[in-house]
Amino acid sequence: MEWLKRSLSNKKEEVEDGTAAERQRLEAAEPMPESPAALNAPELESEQERRERWRSVYVIYFTMFQMSLGFSIVLTGVWPYLDKLEPGASKEVLGLAVGAAPLGQLLASPLLGLWANARGVRAPLRAALALFVLSQALYAQLHAARPRAAAVMLAARLLVGVSSASIAVARAYLSAATTVSERTRAVAAVSLAQVLGFVVGPALQAAAAPLGSGAPYAPVGELDLRPRLDMYTAPAWLNAALGALNLALLLPCSFKERKIAAREAMLAHGKGSEAEALKALRPDRVSSWTLVFAFFVLNFSFVLLETLATPLTMDQFAWSKAQALKYMGALMSAGAVLACATFALITPLTKLFQERAVLLWGGFLLVGLASVLCIPWGPGPPPLAPPDSAEAGGGCPAPRQPWCATSRALTVPQFLLGYTAVSIGYPLGVTLIQTIFSKVLGPRPQGVWQGVLTGAGCVARALGPACVALLYARHGPDAAFGATASLTLATLAGLRVLYDRLRPPSPPSLPLQPLQPLNGNKDPES
Repeated sequence: MEWLKRSLSNKKEEVEDGTAAERQRLEAAEPMPESPAALNAPELESEQERRERWRSVYVIYFTMFQMSLGFSIVLTGVWPYLDKLEPGASKEVLGLAVGAAPLGQLLASPLLGLWANARGVRAPLRAALALFVLSQALYAQLHAARPRAAAVMLAARLLVGVSSASIAVARAYLSAATTVSERTRAVAAVSLAQVLGFVVGPALQAAAAPLGSGAPYAPVGELDLRPRLDMYTAPAWLNAALGALNLALLLPCSFKERKIAAREAMLAHGKGSEAEALKALRPDRVSSWTLVFAFFVLNFSFVLLETLATPLTMDQFAWSKAQALKYMGALMSAGAVLACATFALITPLTKLFQERAVLLWGGFLLVGLASVLCIPWGPGPPPLAPPDSAEAGGGCPAPRQPWCATSRALTVPQFLLGYTAVSIGYPLGVTLIQTIFSKVLGPRPQGVWQGVLTGAGCVARALGPACVALLYARHGPDAAFGATASLTLATLAGLRVLYDRLRPPSPPSLPLQPLQPLNGNKDPES
């Protein structure tokens, strides 16, 4: 029996050695590229195709800038324009006008993404831009709708939101038109284009102020369709002109759809066609939905500080309205410059560290830290406003906010450090979530998924201001910022648990079959 055991052991070792040798032979004969850089560029595309592909990516950059500009350029002018159109209009209408755009984007993003998956991106982008031009012209001509100007303004802002659902289509195309190695740089650039749109918009609205409010409107009931050019309508007309230019840039002569991601996956994994590559690469749905929720949390936390910054400083530092507008305007401008610098540093950072690591410890940790820093821990209570003060400003109004008498004060260094942290952490987080999300989904069409991601951001922007304002008014900054800090840091912990799954999908590995001995080589002792 001892010889039988030795014989079986020798057989096992021979088979294992043969299997290992066969594996080494196969790997030496057919090396699989570890990264897209290992692929030869001519196999992916010609030089002409590469130029056309990047020209289309630049058009996407402009589209994202223009959509963000169109959303932000009229925000500071909505209330005075509405008050001129319908004197005595309530601020509830203002809230509805501002919230209509995110609502329209939320509803239309998945539908536009589905259209892009089925028919390509050119048709949905052109339809959205045509709707954008129409909505801007409608906003500029609201005087013709009096006395129903408020209702028409809501419709115009809703159409702006529907048209801005093209952002989901643009993100989906960016994922399909870039290689894995190009993706981080491209998403950082498109995020920078969005931020620039939000920064430049209010500045252009201010630049239109010298035009004044224009001539008096015609009497109510008298139809007046003549175009007006004043400080309220000039930004809308500029948006319409930029939208028309964007439509021209999407013509076939300047925008050619070049989707390289699927071909890259086909060559990298040795498949015979792009369809085979897409079938073999299954996205990780747990990671995908976790990133969608993380995107919601990041936007919710950012909206918190954005919404509460002005009332917080007026309550905690006893600033007047004029002081709050002046100082917060300067601080937000500095934060925008810092955010732009952060976008520029994302590509170098991801060459030194893993994208997942920068997302967790540079994005979410800093945003969570910003909320922690805004929890008051000063030496005494905040300055209290005079009891008979009817307007906000000059201190914390204890009669309306009872927590003012028991809360501790927020210090200026705390607030500045918190604002700096979110100005760095938010650009890192929002860019790298989109980058990793597109890589986790793989080279397949991402229109619907990008619509879901965009919708999560819309929900955060729509619910965030109302939720945090209510929480702050009733329970103070401890509760408001404590809640968002807990939510952000809990999401950070969840992402850390899934850390190894936040990567592009891998094709299913085929099990190696052990080599069978030849019939002619039988063991003489058997």
